[in-house]
Amino acid sequence: MTVTSYFEDRSMIRRIHRERAVALSGPRALLMQAAHPLAVFGLLSHSSALEEPYERLARTAKTMNTIAFGSRADADRITKRVRTMHRRVSGHLPEAIGSYAAGTTYRADDPRLLLWVLFTLVDSALVVYNRYVHSLSREEEAAFWEDYKLVGRLFGLKQRDMPATLEELDAYRLRMLDGDELFVTDWARQRARQIVLAPPVPLLARPILETVNFVTIALLPDPIREQYRFPALPPVLMRKALVAGGAEHLKRAVIPFLPNRLRLIPSARAA
Repeated sequence: MTVTSYFEDRSMIRRIHRERAVALSGPRALLMQAAHPLAVFGLLSHSSALEEPYERLARTAKTMNTIAFGSRADADRITKRVRTMHRRVSGHLPEAIGSYAAGTTYRADDPRLLLWVLFTLVDSALVVYNRYVHSLSREEEAAFWEDYKLVGRLFGLKQRDMPATLEELDAYRLRMLDGDELFVTDWARQRARQIVLAPPVPLLARPILETVNFVTIALLPDPIREQYRFPALPPVLMRKALVAGGAEHLKRAVIPFLPNRLRLIPSARAA
């Protein structure tokens, strides 16, 4: 049978993104993206990403599901549309932000911004999958990154624009988190707090989203969480301990016993 998708069932990208639990990675990735000033101006502020975050997350999930589980033709069509939108967005920072001087040029198709967005998706998916579903080996994580490099190429990145190995990806993570390229602006901080602390949802759904957002804050990299200035209660260590304990219970006693109709996303079951 002719393979019409970019990925096979045994690929790591399908194995990870088929799990409903990995949806928890979406808000984390979005908040990480908004911590990059050029990404804010080049990608997020030109869309409804932070004004309508859950719609943005739904669109991102649909795009990733199409790439991972859909046909090559559908994946090519949806990523071509995104690349076309990116080419239309460019400008200059209106004022100095962090290490960026006023007038700094930004472009939505800048490989550095695209790599940061790609990294946030990879890193967040790995954090959530390892924490809530199953602990991956380094070899499995490396295979996942290889799959995502193909995703990066579909969005316009060249092979040379991306870390070649998992070790180089680790080095990129440290450089970004320890360097001066990330800076949470007041604009991003205000929108993020609205997303995480005051989601516009019906009262009955509020406890579920508050739980998700509690997890999101706990799983953010420390430097980024600190810049967002999220409330200190409960303390960070307690928050992390609560999330870790709940995650271990889910990973060992809940998720392995869920039927596929509850555990896996529909597109994965169809594929």
